[in-house]
Amino acid sequence: MEILSSYNLIIGVSVIIILSFLFNGLSKKTNIPAVLMLIILGVGLQYLLDYWDAGNVNFFPVLEVLGIVGLIMIVLEAALELELKREKLVPILKAMGIALIGLLASAWVAALILYNFIPEMTMQSAWLYATPLSILSSAIIIPSVLGLSGAKREFHIYESTFSDIMGIMMFYFLTGKLNPAEDGGLVGFSGNLILTIVISLVASYGIILIFQRIKSQVKLFLLIGVLLLLYALGKKMHLSSLIIILIFGLVIANMKLFFKGRLSKYLHFEKAHHIYHELHTITAETAFVVRTFFFVIFGLTITIASLWNVDVALISLMIIGSIYGIRFILLRIFIGADILPQLFIAPRGLITVLLFYAIPVEAQIESFEPGILLFVIIGTSLIMTFAMIYDKRRSSKALKEANSIKVGTTKWKAPVLDEASR
Repeated sequence: MEILSSYNLIIGVSVIIILSFLFNGLSKKTNIPAVLMLIILGVGLQYLLDYWDAGNVNFFPVLEVLGIVGLIMIVLEAALELELKREKLVPILKAMGIALIGLLASAWVAALILYNFIPEMTMQSAWLYATPLSILSSAIIIPSVLGLSGAKREFHIYESTFSDIMGIMMFYFLTGKLNPAEDGGLVGFSGNLILTIVISLVASYGIILIFQRIKSQVKLFLLIGVLLLLYALGKKMHLSSLIIILIFGLVIANMKLFFKGRLSKYLHFEKAHHIYHELHTITAETAFVVRTFFFVIFGLTITIASLWNVDVALISLMIIGSIYGIRFILLRIFIGADILPQLFIAPRGLITVLLFYAIPVEAQIESFEPGILLFVIIGTSLIMTFAMIYDKRRSSKALKEANSIKVGTTKWKAPVLDEASR
């Protein structure tokens, strides 16, 4: 265990952060998701630790904590980017509709596949296993779509954020069905949602009004600590805690919209905007670090051998095929013909892993192969990679053709102008 000494761990953590930064730069040039590189790095470290005989290390508790904090930071980071304007109402509602219908349809088809092809699988358990596999990964999508045009980039930010939140709500709604005594049904779920929204708005207004008056320079991590506390307490109260984070991000990013009329006199906009600006920076930095270690540790915990199982490959390919089939239909209906590369930007990632390990013991099926999870995550990430590379080449080619036409037109017009001047 000497290999896991304090200084070796510090060296390892530092090298991983540096490599993650380099992966981000490489991702921008190649469109290969940095997350995929991090998972591969984790797999490599797994074999390296085995070679050094470091012993068995239980990474799952760390993975769970990193996943929860990473999820909070990613949703907060996305919410801080969202501007609520009247002209953006239609794109937001459209993205929400696609995310909701895509989630339900993908989970339904995936549940049928799991139910019919995995022994001992019940339909109730199939839905619980299918839900994580049906949620888009904002952790992968948001950093990967920064190079797309404004409308397409915003669509993916909205869609992946809504998919995260609604997917988590759906998962815990299904887990509530396992215990009829605690299950409030659709009415109880709706009441829970309304209560969460009310608490979120009250907390958001309270946090902004209080923190704008704090003069200390050391208050941003205090703010993050308050948000983490609200999230954890919300979970203890069986609320949809991620909505608290989303609404706080929306309120502080759109303060002029939420502080209108009499409320505007209580807002010191310059001070509050300064908090927003610094929070934006620290959230992005924290999300980067947490996302880095989550996916590296996930790579350390996965079993590569399960990928070569024929049954795992068959089931995974059917699920992946259903994901893109459903997505194609939805995008054609809601968006139209221009659905590239949006069609193929549907990776699974952080939340898929996090919810998979949150499946209650009474719903777990021993015959379910975790390799299905890994296969779907890697498969959808690779498909997105190839689509982004193709789209980048297509855009570059179109730009060159447009420039050549422009230059040709200029050359052709010059003699005409000369004749006219004569």
